[in-house]
Amino acid sequence: MRVLGVESSCDETAFAVVDDARTVVSSAVASQHDLHAEFGGVVPEIASRAHVERLIPTLRSALAQAGCGLSEIDAIAVGHTPGLIGALLVGVSAAKALSWSLGVPLVGVDHVKAHLYAGLLETDLDETACFPALGFVGSGGHTALYRMASPTQVERLGGTIDDAIGEAYDKVGAMLGLGHPGGPVVDRLAQTGNERAHDFPVSTLGKESLDFSFSGLKTSVLYAVRGHPAKGPNNKPVFPREASDLDESAVADVCASFQRAAVRAVVKKLGRAIGAHPDARTLFVGGGVSANSALRAALQQWGDERDVRVALPAMHFCVDNGAMIAGLGTRMLEAGTRDDLSLCAIPSGAS
Repeated sequence: MRVLGVESSCDETAFAVVDDARTVVSSAVASQHDLHAEFGGVVPEIASRAHVERLIPTLRSALAQAGCGLSEIDAIAVGHTPGLIGALLVGVSAAKALSWSLGVPLVGVDHVKAHLYAGLLETDLDETACFPALGFVGSGGHTALYRMASPTQVERLGGTIDDAIGEAYDKVGAMLGLGHPGGPVVDRLAQTGNERAHDFPVSTLGKESLDFSFSGLKTSVLYAVRGHPAKGPNNKPVFPREASDLDESAVADVCASFQRAAVRAVVKKLGRAIGAHPDARTLFVGGGVSANSALRAALQQWGDERDVRVALPAMHFCVDNGAMIAGLGTRMLEAGTRDDLSLCAIPSGAS
């Protein structure tokens, strides 16, 4: 089955052609980082307009890479939840139009769960031997743990109660004046810093909790960077220094110490999850933060110590992409799931 995947949940416009759920024939992604950099984060209205402008060129690019025409597409899969409502509407509307005009099936895919499927793309893993499994998704909008009986049978075990891990990375980058997105820069600078320079907190919440919290860590980093504030006029906080007062070594130390605490929080919760679900054979990892060097190394070590296979996506499948949508969409279609033209874009899903 040849499926066209459509993804537009945030600031990437993406199309991909995937054969038989695992073979990526083409994948085209148009990023918007340049449009949002001056604002320090994604502006929903700008993202929506950019999707409209880039939709057709990105679709054409994916088809050209695949060397096929729309007449050769057997089904359309689209990420319809969760995400920015305006951005989702662009992709969902396009997918409906393609499905209707081509007379092929349509299926709506949860793009967070699709991130978990990304670890199966372009690999020789025996899919039937991978389950039951655990899943971890870390991105700018999501941090969650899952129990997986199959690619399409996914149960949420816990998630962030405040900031997502990727959001925390980007906010730390913003505190340090590293630009947007700050996460990759924090990762790069952390590799030259002293991770013990600051003893930042690792949130564990309750003894058995599988939820995450990164707001306290973010606040601790703020105080390390700018000092503890005093009350100024109108009770507005006045910090004793600016991030620009730190030299390169001090900035690297903050990055390294923050990254150590963030990664430790993930590993701790995975330890609790495997304790509750000891039959897990595989850990599927997805989302933009799965590209982080320290997290990838820590999760691989975690899996090696427990004889659990760790399915990390290829670097180009860590970001939002159409291939993961098409792959999981194929498995959903095989299981009998179909949607019609009443398919809705849903900004906050059950993920």
